[in-house]
Amino acid sequence: MGDAGQFKRVFAKPQRFDGGGFLVVARANGLGRARLGLAISKRCCSRAVDRNKLKRIARESFRARAQRLPAVDVVMLCAPKAKQLTNPELFSGLDRAWQKVLGKIWVDS
Repeated sequence: MGDAGQFKRVFAKPQRFDGGGFLVVARANGLGRARLGLAISKRCCSRAVDRNKLKRIARESFRARAQRLPAVDVVMLCAPKAKQLTNPELFSGLDRAWQKVLGKIWVDS
């Protein structure tokens, strides 16, 4: 996802899922494939190295499941507790969120 309008569309009627250190917000997109947007703020992690680590983990988790995901736009927001979690804890939280996304019935609206 590239521009602000695409992010606004997701936030207009979102489905929210807890992802441990992330809040996963999703909405059907009607494009036939899943897309990822990241919103990792300085308020969440002040150091750039920490923000980049969270982005890498989020992207890796998304790529591992992108083929199985329905046609949805997914935006991942950082929770303040994320910088205290270990990588396995972050991946575990995202795994739970992806299971919830996969279990949801999506209708493009």
